[in-house]
Amino acid sequence: MNKINFRLITSLFALAIIVTSCDTDDFLTQVNPNELSTGSFWKNNADLKMGQNAVYNAFKNTNILNIVAETNRSDLSWPGWGRPNTPNRFSIYYLHTFNESSNEINTKWEALYTLVFRANQVIENGVRLIESYSDEDAIEEATIIVAQARFLRGLAYSYLYNSYNKGSVPIIDAVPQGESDYYNPLSPASDVKDFYHADLEFAYANLPATWENDVDQGRVTTAAAAAELGRSYLYHGDYEKASEYFTDIMENPEYGRMLAEHIGDNFNEAGEHNSESILEINYAVEFKTEEAAGTTENVSANLARTFASQQNGGYRTLVPAAWLIMAYKNEKKDTSDARNYIDCDPATDPDCDATTSKKLRKYSIRASYSLAIVDEDATPYYGPYLPGQVTIFNSNEPAYWRKYTNWETKNSELDFVPVNRSAINNRLVRLADIYLMQAECLIKGGTDESGVEQAMTLINEVRRRSALELIGSAAGSKYPGSDHDGVIYNAQSLMEHLMHVERPLELSVEGHATRFLDLRRWGVTKQRFQDLSTRVYWADHYWDVEDRRTKDPKKQTRWQSVLHEGAPNDPVAPVRDFNLNNYTVYKDNVGAAANYIEEVHGYFPIPNSEITANPNL
Repeated sequence: MNKINFRLITSLFALAIIVTSCDTDDFLTQVNPNELSTGSFWKNNADLKMGQNAVYNAFKNTNILNIVAETNRSDLSWPGWGRPNTPNRFSIYYLHTFNESSNEINTKWEALYTLVFRANQVIENGVRLIESYSDEDAIEEATIIVAQARFLRGLAYSYLYNSYNKGSVPIIDAVPQGESDYYNPLSPASDVKDFYHADLEFAYANLPATWENDVDQGRVTTAAAAAELGRSYLYHGDYEKASEYFTDIMENPEYGRMLAEHIGDNFNEAGEHNSESILEINYAVEFKTEEAAGTTENVSANLARTFASQQNGGYRTLVPAAWLIMAYKNEKKDTSDARNYIDCDPATDPDCDATTSKKLRKYSIRASYSLAIVDEDATPYYGPYLPGQVTIFNSNEPAYWRKYTNWETKNSELDFVPVNRSAINNRLVRLADIYLMQAECLIKGGTDESGVEQAMTLINEVRRRSALELIGSAAGSKYPGSDHDGVIYNAQSLMEHLMHVERPLELSVEGHATRFLDLRRWGVTKQRFQDLSTRVYWADHYWDVEDRRTKDPKKQTRWQSVLHEGAPNDPVAPVRDFNLNNYTVYKDNVGAAANYIEEVHGYFPIPNSEITANPNL
């Protein structure tokens, strides 16, 4: 980090937390606030707590996750604003034409090192205070505060390691004292990995399993440290070690982790800190009045408006890739599960059962709570209406993500006054992710068929939560009464299913660059782009829609909004009096297939701001 930035951070952080006396007797002996030292602050655990709050506040910076840019690097998205063009500033990540000057590469770096710097202050002063204490309760309290800071520093370095320069980045493990301390050289990737492992191991050994007080909900726990350690070992192919941490999370009763009853509770405000959540970033509608509502350390509203459709107050900056939409649409439902049936009127709906007044929902529960699809028939969107009734789905955008948006509680993202606000927490790690990573450990690290069977059991737990058809045979299944696909899976075919169905559909746009890092570590990124670039898509019209936004009694048409794969001269659905030549036929990932080079685009380069400022690189 350059010297000017570090000094600014030092001053702003110190001035934000210092407590000065207003007593006239103390006036002549007050410490100059421009010459702060450990003697003028960091005197006790109360000071440590204030410092720790500043660390968590840095963790809220949305540039750390960089969700739009990181998603565009993967195969999950289109940059938005209408196919087949890629006109917005995030297109360089979709096309893989970014470089060290690209904005998001620089802002992510700065946000991560800000988190590191603030954590270092708490760690350094916490250790000093612990050495001075004789009271065991004070020592324990300070140790837990230090453990939180070390977790967040370790997490920051794991993100830096996985994002930049093949893992070789500067290690800053202390508060700079002189000019030379601002200019750290690059450390070998192996040293960076060892450094963040040590932080996470300390956190794992010293954090509480749970927090008793409601006010502490959202603080990091032992399970969060176990999750990140397990993920790191998985990423490095140490399946046995990774499995130990995942097993601890799944089986340790102190954590009390279990899948939430409804998948939607992982994406809304009501389900925050539920039994599935392991690590999440807290946000609230209230914000600091001295800062703009959309500032990166205030609220998550820029994500809500980024993902929402235009008619519902959004910017539609990031939309799901065509293959992903089709994969969600084609998910098979468990027809024996009552959750998959919705009310209907036999008099007006030919698909409605005359006896039960029920019909099978069009799309799976997982699909409906992950995406807003134009012809959705079961799950409303921004009010009591269906997506096609309140969104026009134009410009060949047949679906939008529901995740990160307030569709359940607002009629529009503009309903917040002032706008640019959202209280939805960002769930970084949840138990379904742990199940699927453990399944991978069993597939890749197993020595016999039992590993495949155990992995299928975990995958089916995730699928059954969303009333999906289960995989494998019903014979010997934990849920023999549920629909099963009847496929006989081996390690290779089950891994393919995990890679290109289960993980992307369960976890799309969640976590830290989850999908891109998955593709890279599996060694299939280039191949994946090339495969997807050959697939052809087109969209039919969605006819006779009652537009509830305009309240126009005339039925509306959502042009080119019902997505199909294949050529339009062999449509899946009948086309009503419309010239096929007017349909837009498009492909995704063509630019990525041509441009992506693992050695160049597998990691972000060191940002030019750091290159310019740091003479030791």
